[in-house]
Order: sequence, then structure tokens, then C-alpha cells
Amino acid sequence: MTATSRHPDPRGSSDPAAVALPDDPAVRPLDRALLDAFAAFARGAGGAVADLGCGPGLVTAYLARRGLRTFGVDLSPAMVAVARRTYPGLRFEVGRTAALDVADGALGGVVSWYGTDRLPQEELPQVCAEFARVLAPGGHALVAFEAGAGRPFPGAGDGGADAGGGGPAGGGDGGPLGMMAGLLAGAGLVEVARVLRQPDEREPAPRGFLLYRKPPAS
Repeated sequence: MTATSRHPDPRGSSDPAAVALPDDPAVRPLDRALLDAFAAFARGAGGAVADLGCGPGLVTAYLARRGLRTFGVDLSPAMVAVARRTYPGLRFEVGRTAALDVADGALGGVVSWYGTDRLPQEELPQVCAEFARVLAPGGHALVAFEAGAGRPFPGAGDGGADAGGGGPAGGGDGGPLGMMAGLLAGAGLVEVARVLRQPDEREPAPRGFLLYRKPPAS
């Protein structure tokens, strides 16, 4: 992920932490509620929580304030530098979401807050497999992403991401929400909730949210 993928480039501001970011959970009550629900599940599972594609660390810090042991991972060294400078008490690392330097079953939760939006589409199955690999049994994954019609997904077929009745909002089983849900389920995770939020005046497309759980070991 580059510095301009998930977040605006902060170099035009004298204070990167003051930049108004479109995915700041503080500005949208429903987004905050979903993160708070995820935090409650993750506390129950125990273990640390990784914010994948963390950018300047907003969500990492948000979850830390809710009592979670969080750390952030981002592909962009520039974004990791901003996060470390803004939140010196938290851990941030440069890394790829599709190849995490985390032991199997080590985490109580993973969150990708629009971190998948600019990843190569062919990497998404591996990214979802990484979520499942690093989660402990009973751990949860929360994935937020742009869910506009026409977003391509692996295996969507000739009809595109909204084939099969997804419609313009991308909410059907064949739309972006259903496609991402299928990738998470294919990685062995179990659905807890899915939400399609319509865009506000600052957003170009609907937003999808998926909360999944790693089943207990049999």
C-alpha cells in the first residue's frame, strides 16, 4: 500500500495527524459502533490485535483506547513513520498483509479498515487466508472496504463484481460485499455480521463491513 492509497498524502500539512481522513472512525457513529463491537469480541478472545494497512494509525490508536493490545502494519514506510511519530506509545511495522510476520494463531483479532481497497485483487484470497492463519480459535476479523458496484474480485466471472444480482449498491450475494464474504468463508472463517452502509456526502460509494470469526479448534 502506498501513502496515497488508503490515506491522503500528509506531506501537504505541517501536522500529518491533523489531516481529516475519510476513514476516521470518530466522524461516523455506525463505523464507531462496528469497531466497538469488534473490540468487545477481541477482548473476549484475548491476545493482541493487528491493524492491517494501518496508515497513520488512527484505528490502531482507537482500538488501543478501548483496552486492546494493538499494533499496526502497513506497506508504506512513510505511513509507518507518521504513525510512530503520532502515537509513540504504540507499535507499528512495515509489512505486507498477504505475508505477515506473525505466528500461527497468535492474535485475538485483525482489522483491515479499508486496507484491502488498493491491494491487487489477485492477492485478496491470500490476504484472507493470512487473517485465518494468524487468528487464534475464537478470534475475530473486521474488514471495511469500498463496496461500490463494478469492483472486480477474484472469481467474479464475466459478469463483474456485481454479477448475480448484487445491484448498484453491491449488497447482493454477487456484489462486492458478497464476494469479500466468500473469500473470508473460503479461508475457513465464519460470518458473524455484514453491514452495507450508504455513502455520505464525502464518500463516492457504499461501504461494506464484514465481521468474521475463526471457529474453535475441533
